Amino acid sequence: MRIITRITPPGAKKKQKEKPPLRVAAYCRVSTERPEQETSLDLQVRYYTQRIESTPGWVNAGVFAEKASGLSIKRRKEFQRLLDSCRNGEIDMVLVKSVSRFGRDSLEMFKILRELQALDVDVFFEEEGIHSKDRQVQYYLTIYCAFAQTQSENASRNIRWGIEHSFMDGTSGYAEFVCFGYKRDRDGALCPDEPNASIVRRMFEMRAAGASLGAISDWLYQQGVPSPRGKEHWSRETIKKLLQNEKYIGSVLLQKTYVQDLFSRKQCKNMGEKLRYLYQFAHPAIISPELFEKVNPAIYAIINRNPEEADAPGEKKEGKQP
Repeated sequence: MRIITRITPPGAKKKQKEKPPLRVAAYCRVSTERPEQETSLDLQVRYYTQRIESTPGWVNAGVFAEKASGLSIKRRKEFQRLLDSCRNGEIDMVLVKSVSRFGRDSLEMFKILRELQALDVDVFFEEEGIHSKDRQVQYYLTIYCAFAQTQSENASRNIRWGIEHSFMDGTSGYAEFVCFGYKRDRDGALCPDEPNASIVRRMFEMRAAGASLGAISDWLYQQGVPSPRGKEHWSRETIKKLLQNEKYIGSVLLQKTYVQDLFSRKQCKNMGEKLRYLYQFAHPAIISPELFEKVNPAIYAIINRNPEEADAPGEKKEGKQP
């Protein structure tokens, strides 16, 4: 009987396929500009860089770090850059400190997690100890995302409540903002700043006499007066806002605008949807009420209502007459 033996040449043994290294990225985020948050962001970047580069079988696909709100991805440039890298097939797994660091809008975050799952990109949330690829944790992710969103909504409500009460009791810092023509005295109170205060008076006088915004801009340029932002030419919009500012008669109208909702962050002009608060005799005036009325009759009608009319919907007067 014939016996056949297969003799394999040296070195011809089938090599096992080596598993390609896992391309791992990290996303770090803090939500404020405070120094302690800056330190926290630096520590996160160093931690994730060291962790990825010291883990066998991992390669560093980038550490994406930023200071931004977690409410929407529109203002989160590094987060968008991370998503682009995932879409380009450059990342296998993303490390994140927690669900809340990843994002606080439940619907938006779930859409992104589903997209990443379709791209075969895993997200590991360290504090919760869960992977987005694990189907069993989808329920827990729902709870965590909803909880993070609720935290943001509660914080936003608390901030709005604090601002509203500062309007009501006359302690709002918004009333103390320095504008062109004013400065702070030794006690920190607003007072006229010459010669800029005289320039403000002249601008109102020119407008009351019929001068156009362009003519006022040309006059300011000829006088060598830079804009509040240091530009040689004043824009018409800047001049228009200055001429509509009730601060120049010693009053402050607060809550002229409001944020529509937590997630869109859209700034809306307050046309009576919210209460407005008027502080009268809040600081020394630069121009007379009569001059302001001549330039802005509609605005003056609002801020010069009788006390009986002040409690009408959308208005409230604050302050003491000296």
